[in-house]
Amino acid sequence: MHEDWSARADAAEEAVVGRHLRRLWALPGTGLGVVAWPAVRRERLFFSWHYWWQAHLIDCAVDALERDPTAKRRRRIVRIARSHRMRNLTGWTNNYYDDMAWLGIALDRAQRMHFIDNRRAVQALESELFDAWSGEHGGIPWCKGSEFFNAPANGPAGIMLARTGRLWRAQATADWIDATLRDEDTGLIFDGIHLGTDFVDGLERVVYSYCQGVALGLETELAARIGAPRHRERVHRLVEAIDLRLTDRNVITGGSGGDGGLFNGILARYLALTAVILPWEGPGDIEARDTAARIVLASAESAWKNRLDIEGLPLFGHDWLRSAQLPGFGAGIATFAGGTVRPSDIAERDLSVQLGGWMLLEAAHLVSAAGYPRS
Repeated sequence: MHEDWSARADAAEEAVVGRHLRRLWALPGTGLGVVAWPAVRRERLFFSWHYWWQAHLIDCAVDALERDPTAKRRRRIVRIARSHRMRNLTGWTNNYYDDMAWLGIALDRAQRMHFIDNRRAVQALESELFDAWSGEHGGIPWCKGSEFFNAPANGPAGIMLARTGRLWRAQATADWIDATLRDEDTGLIFDGIHLGTDFVDGLERVVYSYCQGVALGLETELAARIGAPRHRERVHRLVEAIDLRLTDRNVITGGSGGDGGLFNGILARYLALTAVILPWEGPGDIEARDTAARIVLASAESAWKNRLDIEGLPLFGHDWLRSAQLPGFGAGIATFAGGTVRPSDIAERDLSVQLGGWMLLEAAHLVSAAGYPRS
């Protein structure tokens, strides 16, 4: 089965690269993800490009390089990172801390695992995230000047800081998320809190799958690097809550287009991380690992079953429990408003949805290579 997941992840990679990766402004040595397929003119010209989607494109490309190291894949990562810097115009950073955290994670992985020199970028992004910490409230805001402090910014920021050696700040971030955003009734992580208001009324109680993913990833990193029991216990509790409340027949539920196209893929990525690196110190650890792996593999099997085949390559659905729809040129396009990207009328058109599918299959490959499912 390990070989099957490798082949499926390879097909997902080929589909995204073939349909979406294009030269930036026709410049040689560049490559960036066109945000839709089929794309309209302004999308092909990268008027729309979505910083954090491109960060996940790099992260998926690093997954593929890990799975099957080749010089071509390595060059692709260098090309996308260079193009990201060019298209961003002002440097590596922007005003959104969640965006910068995702790019930092991707570039740091490429550097640590494959010696792709991203030192200046990683240092610039790490400094932004470290310096954003609120001494008064704890945590970091969603974007510069905001009083909205949320899991989508703090989770990936904590993961990056843990990996770059700022363990004390990563641990403080995990403690802040658990104390501030965890729903005591369900064990799941709320979206965020508007500070400067009444604590209860300031909470945004909506539950997004990727908030669970980033909290899980951060706690797993800390459990592996520090070993404090509270991080393992939080992993156990959160995996159980995800299994109970965010899955149907072991498959991660929901999903949409726009920014939401990445949410379930991010959860799958960090469930896979839990299955592979959570330390084995007791029955709770083994149960959490096995449950995380089961969800990843069931989700990947369902997404693969419900894909469309277009010229022999997969097109993934936004909802992994339902058959994918074929987008066309007449479909309404994704729009950017209020700091978020809203879905195309047919969500499968959005690069985010296809990246989410690719991310899921790379996660399935990772857990299958680690020996799951256990007999």
